[in-house]
This record gives sequence, structure tokens and C-alpha cells, in this order.
Amino acid sequence: MWIFGRKGESGFSASSTAEEVTDGINGSCLTAIVTGATSGIGAETARVLALRGVHVVMAVRNTDAGKKVRETILEETPDAKVDIMELDLSSQASVRDFAAKYRSSGLPLHILINNAGVAVPKFTLSKDKIELHFSTNHLGHFLLTNLLLETMKITSHDQKVEGRIINVSSNGHRFANKGTFSVNQINDESSYYHVYAYGQSKLANILHANELARRLKEEGVNITANSLHPGFIITEIFRDFTIFKVICNAILRHVVKDISQGAATTCYLALNPNVKGVSGEYFCDSNLVKPSLKATDPELAKELWELSLTLTNSE
Repeated sequence: MWIFGRKGESGFSASSTAEEVTDGINGSCLTAIVTGATSGIGAETARVLALRGVHVVMAVRNTDAGKKVRETILEETPDAKVDIMELDLSSQASVRDFAAKYRSSGLPLHILINNAGVAVPKFTLSKDKIELHFSTNHLGHFLLTNLLLETMKITSHDQKVEGRIINVSSNGHRFANKGTFSVNQINDESSYYHVYAYGQSKLANILHANELARRLKEEGVNITANSLHPGFIITEIFRDFTIFKVICNAILRHVVKDISQGAATTCYLALNPNVKGVSGEYFCDSNLVKPSLKATDPELAKELWELSLTLTNSE
């Protein structure tokens, strides 16, 4: 149980759960994509959104695991609307295939939750020959968002409803040790340290949301983009860090959030009316907080955006 329960301006705290921050909200007219929804806060996010009536599309790498999560959701909420689509964020070909299939489905898109992530101890390249943290945690979501943005714009315009894009980042972004982004720096195996690489990808999540928010505001589109820190949670993202999990479970279990608390801020940003119109901000415990100085650097955000366009062969 999280020991810090002081409520912030939103009326919620670190101990608030995903169900509590969405209590009484009817999302039956909404459709949401949740990446990485087979475990941890992604699965809990999918469950709670479905509980509130949202049509949830689980975008997952492991579809068998996705089916099990879907079955669990339907056992609790028999009339839940939950679909499963395959998506490997470490492969740009997979991202493009997913986006094409989603667009051809004719489904609207109100909420895009870029939740999936990896944390690996050893230097690893993605299928596109880019360092795995940066490729999966940032580039895959950057490309996915760009490819689905027109669908969100059409949905927002036709249904006169606010679209919401949510990047699940982490306070690990403070461990990013570079004040710039370049292919050489990202793919430099000689200077690789997994904590820094993870931090750099999480910094990218915030900068992506900030720059996207700026562009959407400039365009006058009714879509917001925000990022968040879910809190300190031991989930499957740490599957390769066995010793770390043992230590945290044994020593820190009284200050580590559980899954229902960890998914709260994501669900708050997805459904709660209190954040209507709020864009380009960083949240934790369902409240506004300040990220690092690097994360608020508009020039760094633009630099990352241009690099991301190049690395994804986007316009």
C-alpha cells in the first residue's frame, strides 16, 4: 500500500486507484487504443476503460496474452467492448500495418494511450537497427501517433468531442544523461548504460507530447497531448531485472504502488473531465507536476521531432 495519501488539486492522490479517478464517468461513446495492454498498468487501464463503457482496442505484441486479458475483462464486465490487434512497437513495419488495418476498420478514435515499454539490461538493436529502448518506447509510439492522427482529427471534428493522446513516461526521464538526440548517440554501444538509455526514451515521451501539443494548438485541433509518470511500480517491464524485483518486493513493498494505483493517472487523463483542454503537461498521481528542465526545452523537443521524422521516414 502506498503510504503517501495527501490529495492534490485534482482531489486525488498517490493512493487513488484507476476506478476511483473514473468513478461515475460514462465512456460508452468513446473508442480507445491502449498499447502494451497484456500486463501491468496497460492491462489495468484496458480493464477500467472497458468497465466505464469505452470500446477498447488492445494493441499488443503477444495476442495470446491479450486474449487472456480480454477474457478476464469479459468475466467481470460481460458487455465490455474489447478487441485485440497485433502491434510490435519495435518494428516500424508492424506499426504501419497496425495503423493501416485500424484505419480500414472504420472505427473512430477518441483516445490513444501510448503505454507499452521495454527495459532491457543489455544493448539491443530493434528490427530497424535502432537501440531498443528508443525504438520501442519512443519511435514506435511517435510513428503510431502520426499515422493515426488524421483518424483522431476526423473523429474529433465529426463528433465534436475532444481527442486525447497520452504518453506514459516515467520520472526515469531524469536519468537521461544527454542534452541532445542523434542517431550516433542513441546507437553508441560503447557508452551504453541501460538506466541512461531508458531515461532517454522516457524523456523523449515527454518531449514528444509537448511538441505534439504545441502543433495541435497551432493547428486549432480539438485534441490534447499529455504525458505522465505512473509512480513506482514493479511490473513486467522489469522482467529481466530479477534481483531488482526481489529487493523491491521485499524491502519497498510499503511504498511501491500496486497496479490499480499505477494505472490511475493514465485513466484520469483518458476520461476525467477535469483535464478537458489541458495539453502539453506532465502529470503524476493524477495531478500536475514539473518534469526536468530538459523535458520542458522547446528546442530539444523540436530537435527530437525532426530526428523522429527522419528515423521513421515520415513527412
